[in-house]
Amino acid sequence: MSDIRKLEPKQLWSYFHEITQIPHPSKKEAKLADYIAKFGRDHKLETIVDKIGNVIIRKPATKGMEKRKGIILQAHLDMVPQKNNDKKHDFEKDPIQAVIDGEWVKANGTTLGSDNGIGVSAALSVLASKDLRHGPLESLFTIDEETGMTGVFGLKKGLLKGDILLNLDSEDEHEICVGCAGGIDISAVKKYKMEKPTRGMIAYRITAKGLRGGHSGVDIALGRANANKLMFRFLMQAESDFGIRLAEAAGGNLRNAIPRESYSVVLVTNAKAKAFEKFVRGYQKMYRAEFAETEPDLSFSCKKCEMPAGVMHKQDQYKIIRAVFVCPNGVQRMSQAMAGLVETSNNMAIVKCIKGDFQVHNLCRSSVNTSKESTAWRIAAVFHLIDAKVTMSGGYPGWKPNMASPILKVMSGIYKKMFGTEPEIKAIHAGLECAIIGGVYPNLDMISFGPTIKYPHSPDEKVNIPSVSKFYDFLCKVLEEVPVK
Repeated sequence: MSDIRKLEPKQLWSYFHEITQIPHPSKKEAKLADYIAKFGRDHKLETIVDKIGNVIIRKPATKGMEKRKGIILQAHLDMVPQKNNDKKHDFEKDPIQAVIDGEWVKANGTTLGSDNGIGVSAALSVLASKDLRHGPLESLFTIDEETGMTGVFGLKKGLLKGDILLNLDSEDEHEICVGCAGGIDISAVKKYKMEKPTRGMIAYRITAKGLRGGHSGVDIALGRANANKLMFRFLMQAESDFGIRLAEAAGGNLRNAIPRESYSVVLVTNAKAKAFEKFVRGYQKMYRAEFAETEPDLSFSCKKCEMPAGVMHKQDQYKIIRAVFVCPNGVQRMSQAMAGLVETSNNMAIVKCIKGDFQVHNLCRSSVNTSKESTAWRIAAVFHLIDAKVTMSGGYPGWKPNMASPILKVMSGIYKKMFGTEPEIKAIHAGLECAIIGGVYPNLDMISFGPTIKYPHSPDEKVNIPSVSKFYDFLCKVLEEVPVK
């Protein structure tokens, strides 16, 4: 079977299929927002599109459920656009090609968009249902969660009427999430001098690829390689051993995705060319040994290329290579409050050295605001030392767990009755919109949950089919048993 619309629950998967046919990368999700708004109006439900572009749809309580607490179902409309290097795909024009692989649905060489398309589809299924019992319902569909949380940052007071918010954006079916990390972007830019290459040199394009990448929060503790860090570690030693001249370098394209590929163009003297090629092969062997478990397809190679018009000035090259090399990356500290939880991390997401312009973009996350600030300033200090201009932006707080949450107690009981086991109550090292929504609506009782999704933000993304059914059945049962006000 290759048609996901035949999977159960059919209505949910049918909506998800329709979503995959509508291009909706971050900041380009207007067509999907229009589809959601039309859905609401076609079902004769109160539909609001706020000034920032979020869509809110309200559905009255079913008969006899009018006095139940109001529920807000919340999901985001955008998806992370990542593809394999050999895949031709325009995320602004082309539909996603969903593929059934055993118990999983994945995409053909791209991200699938199950983050958060399954959550959106579940909310639509609830809104469309004619036999599901529930109290007053609202569904909040937000924009641009993945690249700045623009939708929730633009959410105004007074729009939402519910008492309980169920965020449908978690990625392990057996878990109920009650907290998340905050984050901040740290960017550094610098102009550098260019000079003409000297004679008697040969140009090589160095490529790091085949890495698994992944979500810069959820997957940061898995020991995966960051392509930018691999490249600049190599450049550091290549400069020392071979006197290479750097023409350009670039890696990564999304702040919340671990970089999977990186390249550089370097010059070496003709006399050292053969030794340099051997040196590159040695680095591939070393990297494959270091990341044998986490990066089985890692490739690090060189190929002769056309001579560039210019190279980075020696002094700028020396400073920039070292700054990128020493910048903190990966897990910085594990939580002391919750076992196994990453407290603080940094993802060196994007690095570019092209035609006299250097830029680096980091996403720092932490469940402790002071630790987030300290790490951000440590990153800033690295680039201040090379006279780069550093900016911090897009900061958002963490979501502090409330273990006394009334809806948490209800949901835990329902889960045990339905599936015969206790759900895992946890916080995650990723940003959830709950943190920002809670700042605007501080009295909301909030929970996040969802189906099992593996490797989001990478072309390996896949969603577990049986978990989608369990997730939706659980959601429907929770709506039936929401307490009275």
